[in-house]
Order: sequence, then C-alpha cells, then structure tokens
Amino acid sequence: MRNILLMIWAILSITEGMAQNNTSYWQQHVDYKMSIDMDVDTWQYKGKQELIYTNNSPETLDKVFYHLYFNAFQPGSEMDARSQSIADPDPRVGDRISKLSPSEIGYIKPTKLLQNGAPVTYKVVGTVLEVTLQTPIASGEKSTFTMEWDAQVPIQIRRSGRNNEEGVALSMTQWYPKLAEYDFQGWHADPYIGREFHGVWGNFDVTLSIDKAYVVGGTGYLLEQPTTKKNKKTWHFTAPNVHDFTWAADPDYIHDEYPGPNGVTLNFYYKNNPEIKENWKNLQPKTAELMAYFNEHIGPYPYKQYSVIQGGDGGMEYAMCTLITGNRKFESLVGVTAHEMAHTWFQFLLATNELLHEWMDEGFTSYISSLAENVVLEENKPNPVSRSYLTYYYLVNAGNEQPLSTHADRYNTNQSYGISAYSKGAVCLAQLGYVIGKEHLEKTMKEYFKAWAFKHPTPNDFIRVAEKVSGFELDWYLQDWTQTTNTIDYGIKNVVENENGTSITLERIGLMPMPIDLYVTYEDGSQESFYIPLRMMRGTKDNPYPNLKRTVLSDWAWSYPTFSFEIPKGKKVKDMMIDASQLMADVNPKNNTYSSE
Repeated sequence: MRNILLMIWAILSITEGMAQNNTSYWQQHVDYKMSIDMDVDTWQYKGKQELIYTNNSPETLDKVFYHLYFNAFQPGSEMDARSQSIADPDPRVGDRISKLSPSEIGYIKPTKLLQNGAPVTYKVVGTVLEVTLQTPIASGEKSTFTMEWDAQVPIQIRRSGRNNEEGVALSMTQWYPKLAEYDFQGWHADPYIGREFHGVWGNFDVTLSIDKAYVVGGTGYLLEQPTTKKNKKTWHFTAPNVHDFTWAADPDYIHDEYPGPNGVTLNFYYKNNPEIKENWKNLQPKTAELMAYFNEHIGPYPYKQYSVIQGGDGGMEYAMCTLITGNRKFESLVGVTAHEMAHTWFQFLLATNELLHEWMDEGFTSYISSLAENVVLEENKPNPVSRSYLTYYYLVNAGNEQPLSTHADRYNTNQSYGISAYSKGAVCLAQLGYVIGKEHLEKTMKEYFKAWAFKHPTPNDFIRVAEKVSGFELDWYLQDWTQTTNTIDYGIKNVVENENGTSITLERIGLMPMPIDLYVTYEDGSQESFYIPLRMMRGTKDNPYPNLKRTVLSDWAWSYPTFSFEIPKGKKVKDMMIDASQLMADVNPKNNTYSSE
C-alpha cells in the first residue's frame, strides 16, 4: 500500500509540475471569408464560408465546434425550455418561441462541410455543430474549413431577427456558423440559452447580396460602393482583428455620419420617423463625447468607424457597432448608447468569456458608462454608481444572491443574474477604488487595457494588474467578492470616554474583510480620519482626502472580530462614521455611525 501511495504521489507531482509550467498565454485565430445571398421575400438566405483556423494551443485538436445561434428560435429549443421554466422569464421571450410557425422560426442548416477539401463527419445538436476531424490539427498548424448552409431569419424575439417592434427589417446578430472558442480551459461550445457570447479573434471578409432598396450597416469597413445587378445590391465589408461580425438592414434607414475623436467616423442608422429624428440628431455629438471619455479613461478606440444602429430588442453590443431600440426619450437614448459603446472596451477589446465572467463585461461596462453619462449629461452625481449599490443591497436582503462565479445561464432568476452581473459587477470596481485609492483604480483601468486588449483576460488577470499598480495583495478581494456571497458589515461597537481620552471599539460582523476609514468630528468642529489597514492587503492606501488630517493605525487581521484604539485626551468626540464616501458596500449602514448627542 505504501508503494502504491508513493507512486500516486509521484504521478501527481509530475502532473502538477507540468500544469504549473504550462502558463504562457496563447489564443486561437480564425479568418472568415463569407458570401451571403439574402431573399427578403422569404427571409431566407444561403451562405458560403471559407474559414482558416490557426491552432495556437499546445494541444492537437481532433474535433471542432460551431455555434448555430439561430437554431435557438425553434419550439422545443433550450432557450424555449428555459424561458418557460424560469421563475421570471424575459418578457421579450416568454413563451413566444413555442408558438413560432415553420415560416417564423430561425435555423442554420449546414449542407456541406469540408476540411482541407475532404468531407468531415458532423452533427447538429441544438445550437451547436459537433465536427469530428479526419485530420487532427496539430499545435501551430492551420486548417481550412469550407461550409455551405441554408438559413432562415426568425421573427425578432431576442437580439436577432426580422421585423422588430420598431419596424426594422433585419437585425442580423449571431447569424452565421461561428467557430467556438478553445482556450486554456478547453472548448467553450455552450448552447445558446439566453445569455452572453464568446468568440475567436480573427479577420472577416463578408460579401452580402440583398434587395437593392436596403441600406446596410454594421461591423467592418465598406470596401467600395455597392454594385447593383438586377434587383440586388452587393455590399463588401472587411473587419480586421475582431471576434464577431454583425449587420442590420432596412429600406427606410437614414444614414448619418458624424466626426468622432481621433479621426473615427461615427455612423448612425435609424428609421425615417419624424418622431425620433431630432433625438437621433442630438445623439450624435453626445456619442462623440462618450467615445472621447472612454478613450481617455480606458484606452484609445482602435478602429476607423463605429455605428449606432436602430434594431434589436433593447441594446446589445457587437464589434464596431451596437443595435439599440430607437423610440426613446433623449436621456434614455444617450444612456443606452453609453452602455453599449462602453462594451466596445469591456468585451470587444477586453474579450472576457461572458458566460463565465459576465460581471467583467456587464459590471465594468455599467461602472464606466455611469461615470461617462455623469459627465456628458452633466448629472453632477457625487457617486454615479450609487444605483448599483442600492440594487446590490436589494439582492442581498432578498436572499437570492449567487456568487459572481456562477455560469451566466445557471442563475436561479433573470433578476439575480441582472443585479449580479450589472450592479455587483459595477460595485466591484467602485469599491476597489475605496480599497486601493481612486488614482490607483484609474491607472489600473488603463494598464489593464494596455496589457489585455485584443486578448481574453480572466478575473485573475485583472486583479494582478491592480496588484502591480497599487502594490497591494488583492487575492482576498477577488475571492470574497466574486466567488462567494460573503457580505461586508462593519460597525461601531463601543465609544467610551475615560480619563485618557476616548476608547473606540469597532467590530467585523460580515465575513468579507475590508480596510476601514473612520471619520471623526470633534465638538470644536475639527475633523480627523483614522485609517485601519487590512493586514492581508500588506499595504496602506494614500489619504483620499489630503486636506484632512489622517492617522494610520495598526493593521486589523481578519480573524479578530473587534479592533480597539484610543483617541488621546484633548478633544471630545461629537460623532463618527465608517466610510463617509459610502464606496464600501456595507450591507448594514445603521451601525456605521455614532453621535454623542
């Protein structure tokens, strides 16, 4: 038995060593060349695709997977089943998929698939195409896949489709056979149930033939003016270094151009509707301001164009563009544009796996777009992210919280997903500013962009950047905030006047640790702050209010439930408050204050 245990231990040690040594970053690459022939009478189209796949992984691949997203819009699909079984279905979906007729459903049906000119075995399983390779793709090798497919655009239900509520003819998102991502965690051939996406970086060359009356906009650059043959126009787009390609089309689109920062052309496609024209015109300079804000506070937008397009079912981000509903009040139109444009940085440049780390996508976007709106709309809010804090507190008090590490499709309710991804994700950044300081947070955002743009960063990649910028240890922050539902609750337990001064005892009630800023006002009107570093942070943040006297106390180790110190005799305490900035997400603020009166 001892020999067997020693042998197992030796094998595990070798395996562990191999895993630890295999840490260099790599990502796959794909080049798409597609031609599409769209029939707007039947809402069906035929597609041809040549896909060159580069295997940059250290493994040999004997299979590949494609996403066939339009197959979700069929009765009995996983999206249909989940929408009918979840407690709070998205009202845009509900049971609508189950009622689609054959002419209203969506589908993508591959009719031919070759690898390097030879047939391969494939099988359609819901929204995923499973492909068994005849010739495995070795590390460092390329392989060419040629596919032909028939497709039908579904009635607009969720993001994609035809004839949305505002009358837009085609919102063509997730419309083509899209190669699934393979990374250090393996294949990500997730079924399309209702949440987010993940894709392979690459280059797109797309030729679209469609009725000549239609105006087309979306991802990429139009190579030349469309050519007309009989009753159809052919549009030719290229898009370098993106991980998706989207387009929208309508015969009634107005197309405006507006100069954006750094020579970027901003495109606006919206219906020729007198009721919305003024708002869409006024949106254009605000969009330029928003892009300038994101350029300054994250990093420069790297493409030559960006398009805001009326379409879809609300707002959704795509490469070089967004689709938004357009019949809105002006502030709402600016707000949805701010959020979706911010996704260009947090998802389409910093391309996290949205299914696994949706909070890095939606939360970071909610944070930075709230700050941008506050400036562009001159809202002058002291904390632009305050609404995210309130909705996070609501979720905690409702008892429905799940960890942010939950897969996007595995949340119990749509509400818990939304508050977690958007609100708790936004608080993650705002609160990090409390932990490491505003200046360090601002620098972290920029350094994160520099290090990880055009890649697939993970939560650990982000927090390591924050550690390097701030000099603090922050693994505890990432662990508790994103992988648990531990809450923050600190309180002022005792304040006792004695012959030596004032003795103060604070207590940690919640499980999540934090450093503490305690602000004291004395009876003579003077103020002072006391900073208690968190021991596991291994550092002290700068004074957030340099004009206010600050005393740095000894650090507080998490396992000790209380922390006591004395204010020397000389001044009488009038009142005090833990975290006057209210950036620390303390779930019970009632015990954060003390008054002698």
